[in-house]
Amino acid sequence: MLEKIDLSKKMDKDTYKQVIGEQSERLGLLQRELRTAGIPVMIVFEGMGAAGKGTQINRLIQALDPRGFEVFANSKATEEEQLRPFLWRFWTKTPADGRIAIFDRSWYRQVTIERFDGQIREKNLPEAFQDILSFERQLDDGGMVIIKLFLYISQEEQKKRFKKLEDSKETSWRVTKDDWRRNKEYSRYLEINEEMLQKTDTERAPWSIIEATDKDYAAAKIMTLVADRFEAALREKEAPKPETPKNPPVKEDKYLNGVLSGVDLTKTLTKEEYKKEIDRLQKRLEFLHSEIYRLRIPVVLGFEGWDAGGKGGAIKRLTSHLDPRGYRVNPTASPNDIEKVHHYLWRFWNNVPKAGHIAIFDRTWYGRVMVERIEGFCSEADWKRAYQEINEMEAHMANAGAVVIKFWLHIDKDEQERRFKERQENPAKQWKITDEDWRNREKWDQYETAVNEMLVRTSTTYAPWVVVEGNSKYYARVKVLRTVVDALEERVKQCGRK
Repeated sequence: MLEKIDLSKKMDKDTYKQVIGEQSERLGLLQRELRTAGIPVMIVFEGMGAAGKGTQINRLIQALDPRGFEVFANSKATEEEQLRPFLWRFWTKTPADGRIAIFDRSWYRQVTIERFDGQIREKNLPEAFQDILSFERQLDDGGMVIIKLFLYISQEEQKKRFKKLEDSKETSWRVTKDDWRRNKEYSRYLEINEEMLQKTDTERAPWSIIEATDKDYAAAKIMTLVADRFEAALREKEAPKPETPKNPPVKEDKYLNGVLSGVDLTKTLTKEEYKKEIDRLQKRLEFLHSEIYRLRIPVVLGFEGWDAGGKGGAIKRLTSHLDPRGYRVNPTASPNDIEKVHHYLWRFWNNVPKAGHIAIFDRTWYGRVMVERIEGFCSEADWKRAYQEINEMEAHMANAGAVVIKFWLHIDKDEQERRFKERQENPAKQWKITDEDWRNREKWDQYETAVNEMLVRTSTTYAPWVVVEGNSKYYARVKVLRTVVDALEERVKQCGRK
């Protein structure tokens, strides 16, 4: 594909000055309109070594207000970044609404340079490509404009530029042995890039090939293309959207009498049984915590459940014997102003644990398909799409080696009422009960339908849901601990067999 591209294209100085002048003015205006419209943009610069990515980024940003963009240079992942899923460092850099993020190299490094260097196994490539496609689709669905530019030069041109860089003391450091190796094996590296372009060229996040032999021609093409994409995004934003009800009702469908209706809430433990088992499990978990740190196994535990379902008590017993340096509890409330101007998954990606650590989420990303669905905080299309987005996010964590478990702490309506009244009558616990808790209780049936659908659609082999019978706090706490211990025991054994 790439070998058929005409790399001899040039632009004379007068034409270049005219085009750049026009496009610079146009880009400055469009950037302001994007900010007003709240449209976030990601511009990706990829391509062959010495193709001029840095030069072209510099020319592009001259037309932009520096207060509205940020440039990220992405070389080899740092030690901190290597301890997390490979897309983590890019999720955390996604721009807020109305801002622009420019990437000099990006998430494509794994399937190009690292693949060429043998740092990723061929059998893992399909997962990597799927993670990338999911990442871009989720961002696009959330309103992100993604512009991907591939700067292309020939093997001969690349060799000439490498030599020129090496001849100067100021720039010789920019050419490495790896650069020369990719030039020597240019055909193989080009083939890897062509496969990447073919697998990731999508309608909503297409690749644009930039003939980069003549830097003026390349700059003019990039600026025109970026301005065109900005305009298209603004037109799409202004186009009338079909109206959706603010509070779409939850249909009484097949999920109404689903998973939760079959849960046996009579399960219980005596106080003696509870003390004996909880002590045994906590001691075992203390040992396993050191093992997962040694083996660099990340763990993600999500807690959902009815109000007063016992999430806090279960988390407290879970963490009581853990080294506080190796875990973090992330309470999830309504998104703040900063979180609201990012993709809804952004705030959770920011708290993904590094390898060997445990992240515990008290309420999770599942708010999208529960409270946001029931209360009409997002559209029906948004929450229906979220099932796949959530499954893909958890798959990416699992692909990176994480143990992912989600708990639904289940109680019945009578038990919830009893706990609500107990909280109201106890001055030390009154802070735990609010008017909103009572209002949510009135929508019990709607929430039950939503929870049943959530459990069915998002319980996977790599990130299962565990429904915890919670009318007995003793039984619930032991089940949570036993589930975590069993999962970590199995993973530690798997790592030992490798």
